[in-house]
Amino acid sequence: MVERVVATEEALALIETLKEIHGPLMFHQSGGCCDGSSPMCYPRNEFRTGESDILLGDIGNSPFYMAKDQYEYWKHTQLIIDVVDGRGGMFSLEGPEGKRFLTRSRVFTDDERAALER
Repeated sequence: MVERVVATEEALALIETLKEIHGPLMFHQSGGCCDGSSPMCYPRNEFRTGESDILLGDIGNSPFYMAKDQYEYWKHTQLIIDVVDGRGGMFSLEGPEGKRFLTRSRVFTDDERAALER
């Protein structure tokens, strides 16, 4: 099965730490504005998604959403959520941990794209 979003081991470890502190989580790929384009982590159900958001998958048993219009730019890539040292989005839960989530990506192969279109 081809996944639209995956996470590195480091990101999964940070997700588990944040769950211990905040409970169930969810992610939304920011489309810009204050925090640039970065994965934002929130307590689950604290960030409201709507008809303009799509669920790309789960990372660390936490749903990951993106706005439909932004997805049009990213749909040919797999999002790889990683973590690096530093301060990220001011609204994202990992900030006080001295870490920030970061989106990397890779282009899907022709076979992967075909599998996703089925």
